[in-house]
Amino acid sequence: MRVLIAPDSFKGSASAAAVATALAAGWLAVRPGDQVTRLPLADGGEGTLDVLAATVPGARWRRARVTGPGGGPVHCRWLQLPGQVAVVELARASGLPLLAHPDPMAAHTIGLGEVLGRALDAGATRILVGLGGSASTDGGTGALTALGARFLDASGQPLPPGGGALATLAGADLTRLRPPPPDGVTCLADVTAPLLGPRGAAAVYGPQKGADAAQIAHLEAGLTRLAEVLGGDPGAPGAGAAGGTGYGLAAAWGAGFAPGAAELSRLAGLDRALAGADLVITGEGRFDPTSLTGKTTGTVLAAAAAAGIPAALVAGQVSGPVPDGIEAVTLAALAGGAVPAQASPARWLREAGRRLAGAAAPATS
Repeated sequence: MRVLIAPDSFKGSASAAAVATALAAGWLAVRPGDQVTRLPLADGGEGTLDVLAATVPGARWRRARVTGPGGGPVHCRWLQLPGQVAVVELARASGLPLLAHPDPMAAHTIGLGEVLGRALDAGATRILVGLGGSASTDGGTGALTALGARFLDASGQPLPPGGGALATLAGADLTRLRPPPPDGVTCLADVTAPLLGPRGAAAVYGPQKGADAAQIAHLEAGLTRLAEVLGGDPGAPGAGAAGGTGYGLAAAWGAGFAPGAAELSRLAGLDRALAGADLVITGEGRFDPTSLTGKTTGTVLAAAAAAGIPAALVAGQVSGPVPDGIEAVTLAALAGGAVPAQASPARWLREAGRRLAGAAAPATS
């Protein structure tokens, strides 16, 4: 039997590669004669570069020392793919885990812009930007500033970094903004949030970055002002990704949006891997109704269905209906609760692999 294991990460517990390895080990413990292929995937957030480095032949790591979201230096790696394609992960330069304490008003994306500049310096003709895990709600103004833009107050002075300053924005000078690469910029996102409103960057994601109600209102006012100055389409799906960075890169740098899971699955070769498979196993930490709306798990299940290949799902927890015909195994059920499952994810992922292999056929010797 030929089995393709193509999971996302179990965020906070195990990387996509670790998930695939543990599931494969469990499966092979029951059916050692099977051919098991591991294809870890991502959706554009944290872990994107690791997935591409492991699955794209010729991918090369590059390093940069940049300004972190709190102003201190951070070491950030990015990826160079064949064909002069650069892939940058916002979380590595401007991510929330890089802050000792959340700072929703002053945190910024300057480091992202510095990494983008390094990619341009290296000759990138196309750039993919994985949005996700942002520490800030600055509308991408920090990144654009690092690329040469200036955001000014009423007296013509540059604004300080961070989304908290945008409410006093009076104008933008883009005359020195570095041009994007000739083949363009694509933002990879797993959310379809607009920039503004109750489903926007400040309202939905501000609390995750430490913003209280008053700060959310202030950030919303700043993003509204930014949209008035830059124009573009603040209502575009994905404009609110990464604290509005998707909007800023689209409005000022001409970036487009693509569902992260679909694009990364294409780059990683999901279609090729499916071609010889008899069963596909995918999974994520929490399967819920949003999992089927452009995220990795839903993308894999849809691709398997289109190819007529049976599929199975492994998740830490399931909080919604599983599509008909999909066998589902939850780590919480195996471990007797979510807490023990999260404490030993590799153990219970191996057990999930064993359970699925046992259900496929009797164990072989």
